[in-house]
Amino acid sequence: MRKGILQTLKFTAFLAIGILLLWLAFRKVDTTKFIADLREANYYWLLLSVLFGFFAFVSRSRRWILLIHPLGYKPSLINSFYAVMTGYLFNLALPRMGEITRCVALGKKEKIPVDQLVGTVVVERTIDFISLMIIMIILIFTSSDQIGPFLKNSIQLPIQNMFGEIWVIWLLSMLSVMAVVALFLAVRFKNSLRNIRFFSKIFDVAKGIINGLKTITNMERKWEFVFHTVFIWFNYALMTWVVFFSLESTSFLTFRDSIFILVIGGLGMSAPVSGGIGAFHYIVQQGLYHVKGIPLEDGFAYATLTHESQLIFVVITGAISFFMIFKKHSKNEIT
Repeated sequence: MRKGILQTLKFTAFLAIGILLLWLAFRKVDTTKFIADLREANYYWLLLSVLFGFFAFVSRSRRWILLIHPLGYKPSLINSFYAVMTGYLFNLALPRMGEITRCVALGKKEKIPVDQLVGTVVVERTIDFISLMIIMIILIFTSSDQIGPFLKNSIQLPIQNMFGEIWVIWLLSMLSVMAVVALFLAVRFKNSLRNIRFFSKIFDVAKGIINGLKTITNMERKWEFVFHTVFIWFNYALMTWVVFFSLESTSFLTFRDSIFILVIGGLGMSAPVSGGIGAFHYIVQQGLYHVKGIPLEDGFAYATLTHESQLIFVVITGAISFFMIFKKHSKNEIT
């Protein structure tokens, strides 16, 4: 009962944040122009975008199998895909809920301990985070003309206008000092902190991530793992790029611009809101406006087409996958 109430409160809070961000993105948009953009859009490009998204999901399923192999289990590709899509479906209800759900789904279907699967997902998400950071660093060095204006106009200036420049500098300084102190205390009093349940879980997660990263170097098919990681992000970039051509106002943008949108959009999808709703729309709209001069209406239309096409695909495919993986039938051995 208490857990159910807590989950409901979390869902409500995340939904409220998403709606707020969605309102921030939409408040200065000319509704008539926005609707006209959606009506005149070429939706065939969205089908191609969804296809690239499908390739990425299949590749992600195969990469997950490679992480599971060292545990002594060999789940089928189809069940792995069903579990991954079921997880994405549940993530729409509550952020990170899908990570546990897909482990439970695959664990039940393939008779694999769920706690061991959770460890592989933690490693997988760590690899995704590292990949995003690598792409971002490359973007900063190769496209400072894009990332610089975005950070200044979308993050730095709004915070300065809200709190004042002196307060921002003071706040950043304090956070830096607190981070250094926290790191020192964590190392210095590691054994004592382990007696506290909260810190013990943090240390266990950190240890699991480090051990998981070490296992990648000993993986039998580590180059296949690297290939799938690159292939996943390449398809993410393609699915971002092709949507440019669905609108006349964004059709001049290049594949290089799609990398920029991929990075900031990835940050939006990482926000603690259900399915990145609101956060993705706002950050992509602001990025296109401040960096490429795309009108707010067109930027919001692009974000909506990109996000909602993938959202519909996840809902449909996730619902089918949920039914398929939990229905009782013999598994297909596809490896």
